[in-house]
Amino acid sequence: MAEAHGEVRARRAAGIPTSGRGVEASAGGIMERVLILGSPGAGKTTFARRLAERSGLPLVHLDKHFWQPGWVESSPDEWQRTVEKLVQQPRWIMDGDYSRTLGLRLQRADTAFLLDTPRWLNLTRVMRRVAIGYGRTRPDLADGCPERLDWEFLQYVWNYPRKLRPRIAAMLEEYGGKVVTFRSSREIDKYLAEYAPRTRV
Repeated sequence: MAEAHGEVRARRAAGIPTSGRGVEASAGGIMERVLILGSPGAGKTTFARRLAERSGLPLVHLDKHFWQPGWVESSPDEWQRTVEKLVQQPRWIMDGDYSRTLGLRLQRADTAFLLDTPRWLNLTRVMRRVAIGYGRTRPDLADGCPERLDWEFLQYVWNYPRKLRPRIAAMLEEYGGKVVTFRSSREIDKYLAEYAPRTRV
């Protein structure tokens, strides 16, 4: 019991959800509207694609809707309208944080996955992604947004645990749906290996 309480205290100190909706050892359950959250480089897009393949849920890459050609951001009003339209669909998997509209998406989602992988790993993956795909546009981005080396973005990744994760963790604590937290690729692989999709009757 003392060990369990120690784990809860450690997770709270790290800004990770600690309720019964937290880490799940087994896969399964009914999922129709799913959010996948976490730092850039945490593996959100890859996990979203693999989960979509297994579940049959439509996959929505928020980056593809937010960015316009030339890495031009959507305006706040335009982005709000876009997200409002996206969440009205009956079934989906959405990957991407975009904390400004996270509350709106949480209202519709029944499940949220938080990829809480180490900062050094996320930064390494981002750098590798840039090196491999430099000058080309990834499938999860809008046309006209080629991979590039962006120092501001690298700073965002570095500062994510301190600036963004606590805010997202706090919103997940208040969330009424199921939260599954992964802290390693091994946990993700285990979940997907055990995943057995269920549908509402």
